[in-house]
Amino acid sequence: MNENRVKRNKLLGAQIIKNLNARNMEGYYAETKEEALEKALEWIPEGSSVAWGGSVSIQEIGLKEAICKGNYKEYSREDAKTPEEKRQIELAAYDCDYFLTSANAIAEDGIIVNIDGLGNRVSAIASGPRNVIMIVGMNKVVKDAEAAVSRARNEAAPINAQRFDLETPCAKTGQCFDCKHLQTICCQFLITRFSKQPGRIKIILVNEELGF
Repeated sequence: MNENRVKRNKLLGAQIIKNLNARNMEGYYAETKEEALEKALEWIPEGSSVAWGGSVSIQEIGLKEAICKGNYKEYSREDAKTPEEKRQIELAAYDCDYFLTSANAIAEDGIIVNIDGLGNRVSAIASGPRNVIMIVGMNKVVKDAEAAVSRARNEAAPINAQRFDLETPCAKTGQCFDCKHLQTICCQFLITRFSKQPGRIKIILVNEELGF
């Protein structure tokens, strides 16, 4: 990465973390995926119960793999053998110690935007798990909340729809049509502007391109 962009991102990241702190959230700026992974594991004590929502970012830094291989109690929907077992794992995730996810966009003032299909990810961010850790690449930083919603709808959602090989209009055109297609993944919108519980939501900003 260009050294001027590295410097710019570090300065911007520091300002975003300051704004997150003002919103009762905790932030950390990592220069690399490796540093981000180290910090996340530092936050999660061994023996903790851990769950996660659909997130490419937590996989890209190796966090999901580290949890599965480490001394933790993980709640993974991928391990379910039946629909009922999957539901039980999803319900158990709401009472876990740490919920891992990312954000579809984060504004420079610290407002976080997420869009969800089933709603398990955004509902866990809003309430339930004792701690939420978000891994967010600097590619997801935008100017303000309006731009964050736009990024979530017009960039993150179409790419995810294509990733899952859906038949939604955005998967075919790359832009949001505000559709009501049966396969839409834009069912729930969550704008996180403040945390009632100090430090419950923890964000690791990573100076790399992560996720969509």
